[in-house]
Amino acid sequence: MDFATADLIDDFEDELRSCETQFRGFGGRAAFAGQVATVRCFRDNGLVKKVLNTPGEGRVLVVDGAGSLASALMGDMIAGAAVENGWSGVVINGAVRDVVRLRELDLGVKALGSNPRKSAKDGVGSLDVPVEFGGVRIASGDWLYSDEDGIVVATRDLLS
Repeated sequence: MDFATADLIDDFEDELRSCETQFRGFGGRAAFAGQVATVRCFRDNGLVKKVLNTPGEGRVLVVDGAGSLASALMGDMIAGAAVENGWSGVVINGAVRDVVRLRELDLGVKALGSNPRKSAKDGVGSLDVPVEFGGVRIASGDWLYSDEDGIVVATRDLLS
């Protein structure tokens, strides 16, 4: 998959929504893209774990953790499951942990920051609901493209 978000903006500006949130890259893949699945949760990664343990088929999981950095919503074990299940990437509006190990995985990972504290595992939250952060509304079924310049979202696959 060869693309640059800046080039996508130049070619498809009217179709793209550009996320203003300044995420940090934590995964082994600097650039990643795919159709979106969403999770909304707060300091509980039970649903994140559940979803990333299903076939990813090249998709990107977008997690709205309400911007909380109080506990991590994903660490190396859940990210490892994402790799094994064929996910392209994970974007977390919140924190991750095990950042040294995340860099070694063939997975795109963007998050606000890191915290070694684990989250609750009760599975509280919502699946496949629209989420919004950085001035962008993201829904399951959208297409997300991420690289070092940032994140853009479209309603269709712009690379096929």
